[in-house]
Amino acid sequence: MKNKKNPFLRIFIFVAVLLLIAAAAAIGMFYYFFGITEPEGLSLASWPNRFTDNFSIWMGNDNGEIKIEEIGLERLDEYGLWLQVIDETGQEVFSRNKPENYPARYSASELISLSGGAYEQGYTVFVSSYESLEGTWSYLIGFPYAIGKHMLYYNGEHVGRLSFLFLMGISFILCFVLLFMVWYGFWLTKHLGRIAKGIGDISLRSYVPLTEKGVFGEVYGAINQMDIELRKSDKVQEDTERLRREWIVNITHDLKTPLSPIKGYAELLMGTPAPDKEAVREYGGIILKSANHTEKMMNDLKLTYQLDSGAVPYHPQTVRLVRFLKELVIDIVNDPAFANRRIGFESNIQECQVSLDIGLFRRAVNNLIINALTHNPPETEVTIRIDFGAEKKVLICISDNGTGMSEKEQSELFNRYYRGTNTKEKPEGSGLGLAIAKQIITLHGGNIDVRSRLGEGTCFTIILSLGNP
Repeated sequence: MKNKKNPFLRIFIFVAVLLLIAAAAAIGMFYYFFGITEPEGLSLASWPNRFTDNFSIWMGNDNGEIKIEEIGLERLDEYGLWLQVIDETGQEVFSRNKPENYPARYSASELISLSGGAYEQGYTVFVSSYESLEGTWSYLIGFPYAIGKHMLYYNGEHVGRLSFLFLMGISFILCFVLLFMVWYGFWLTKHLGRIAKGIGDISLRSYVPLTEKGVFGEVYGAINQMDIELRKSDKVQEDTERLRREWIVNITHDLKTPLSPIKGYAELLMGTPAPDKEAVREYGGIILKSANHTEKMMNDLKLTYQLDSGAVPYHPQTVRLVRFLKELVIDIVNDPAFANRRIGFESNIQECQVSLDIGLFRRAVNNLIINALTHNPPETEVTIRIDFGAEKKVLICISDNGTGMSEKEQSELFNRYYRGTNTKEKPEGSGLGLAIAKQIITLHGGNIDVRSRLGEGTCFTIILSLGNP
């Protein structure tokens, strides 16, 4: 399955990452070329020149003798620098940490040469001056860094001309950006229009799938998938509505079936001459049976909607499953309606405990067993089998060797509105038995599976978790 992402977010992240990389690279290159590591951290390569110019604040003159404040001397020692102070004649009058290979006297040309000199003998020398009322002193500070010192000269007349070209370049860039924004606006509007039209067509069910390519390929893919899902939903809704209408017709017909004898025998009871006692008893029994059938159908309809809405009372308790099912099978075997039917019970486990609502679960299993008995020939054998499944599961298999079902019948078997093709064997059912069974099993956190072949029989498998939920 494709990972669907917002294309605008992806473009924004891509551009943002590029800008961050470019900014980081620019900062790194800047400090690589124009930075040095001094005792207090990373500084620009212009720091030694500033330090030299500002060092004069720690210098003083005492009757013609140069004095250096203690803080200035501490900074020299801390940074590993050396200092040499020269008077107006070029003679050294003070020094601190000066290397032995530097002279004690300088000419004017030598001072100029040092002020513009490069890294030599392990130091780069910077030159500045200190002035007072008594005179002027030059001083040199040596830094243990290879610092390049260059001065840039340019043609002022030509640089003045460049301002026009610079403005033209800026104007060109702005025009290009503006044109790009206009083009991008039209391009974006075009695609957004296609997206809006596609969504509108989906609502009208006239959508034509869009080609999934380009920046908006994932968006188009999502719209195409939405159309597919809506078409599937429409198909399910149409099938459900068709089955609902068929079910209403069937349930209406089925309700008329018990109502007809109720009405007919009631008219006989009201007629003249009055029937004898034996006839009254016979008519009353038929009326009662028909009324019970009608009541059962109405209760089934009520229960299935209660299960759908979650309004049915649910009271689970721990139950010994093997004993529970064995008693349920015995009750069915003792029912006169199934006295001559072949019903078997098998268990591959001695006993296990599950959490069940006894009334509801009995209803579900009853529906499955009675469904197998009533919609198959009388000679059909029905077997209830219990076994362990994987991952602390227990399996309840209700199988028969009856007529079986087609794949289409199996796919719609648990639909509330579906009635199978063999229900004519016993039309008294409501058509809701299997739907109710599935809803009850789902309510218990279980699942139900069906496997069947025409002419070979059917097997319903209920899968439940062992122990308490």
